[in-house]
Amino acid sequence: MRTTRPPGRAPEDPPSTGWHALPRPVAVAVGGGGVLGAAHVGVGHALEERGFVPDLIVGTSVGALNGAIAAAHPHRAAQWLDHVWTHLRRREVYPLGFLPSRASIFADRGLRRLIARAGLPSRIEELAVPFTAVAMDLGTGAEVLLDHGDLESALLASAAIPGILPPVDRDDRTLVDGGVIAYVPVRAALRAGAASVVVLAAGPESSPLRSTIPRRRASAIAARAGVLALRHQIERDLHEVAGHIPTVVLPTGVETWPAPWDFRHSGRLISTASLTAGRFLDGLRISGPGLYRVDDPPATSDSPEGAAASGVGR
Repeated sequence: MRTTRPPGRAPEDPPSTGWHALPRPVAVAVGGGGVLGAAHVGVGHALEERGFVPDLIVGTSVGALNGAIAAAHPHRAAQWLDHVWTHLRRREVYPLGFLPSRASIFADRGLRRLIARAGLPSRIEELAVPFTAVAMDLGTGAEVLLDHGDLESALLASAAIPGILPPVDRDDRTLVDGGVIAYVPVRAALRAGAASVVVLAAGPESSPLRSTIPRRRASAIAARAGVLALRHQIERDLHEVAGHIPTVVLPTGVETWPAPWDFRHSGRLISTASLTAGRFLDGLRISGPGLYRVDDPPATSDSPEGAAASGVGR
């Protein structure tokens, strides 16, 4: 196992084993990904099975919803999330039959119902674990950290995919999906005072990059460019934060991802991510600030063995 140590840093004590060695307070940063957020649930299972409870949670987009549920139900969040995701269908999040506004293709009624069923308090301050939802100010492009006040509007704002779901007006600002500016909100976790951070990310944008040239079709080229743009943002933020604190990126082991609107694969994503992340955590070694993650893509599609064997660091 290896880790990237910032230039000029002197050797430190021998690595300590497992998440218990992470300096407190430990933040969990939960990234975006839409339907792919089901993989967060599997990773959450692995963490709970090993007795992990974070000191604070920061979430972007679907990661804000998953993170809020985890903050409301520490020690048993995975059970809540498993039930939510395995029963979720497209029409519940992106319901047809409602007239959209000029600002979006879909109304947010489905997402509001989903939030209402999640067993959440009305205000962020009432969550059992300190929580922050990340959104973007549509006027200035600034990152907005929502760590107090109305919880529902914070989650709606963080998940307001531009053009797909309506923006949210809050505190004299117009807010949209935080994934535009912080797809994996590790910088927000550092700003919140974390001494180490555990990252839950999902989707091809967060996976080790494979060099490939897409088919010469407009949709394939646009999709590849989007993945690359998000990946550059993610890598920049991870390396910036890892220069200051231990930054652990938990693998999902998922290589074949479903379409963004296809909720039928949640069970597969959850089980694969749970096994892969668990094996990774059991072999984790912490040795000061740095980026701790799987080196290479899984050996075979959805294969946890390939991810677990690679070790930590790059």
